Amino acid sequence: MTITVAGEKKEYKDGLTLPELIEIEDVETPQYVTVSINDEFVPTEEKESTILKEGDSVEFLYFMGGGC
Repeated sequence: MTITVAGEKKEYKDGLTLPELIEIEDVETPQYVTVSINDEFVPTEEKESTILKEGDSVEFLYFMGGGC
């Protein structure tokens, strides 16, 4: 199946789960990353059970602190 990850279309196996994608994409600090699929945030408690579908668009979002 084809899904878009961080703006890039890629091929993955059917039935790919979000945790599998996070591992394949070697996401830094996966426990702290926020994920959106098709512009909707995935609640933390649903990450483990989320199965991706053909045409999904996935973004990994990292919140950065900083300032003076």
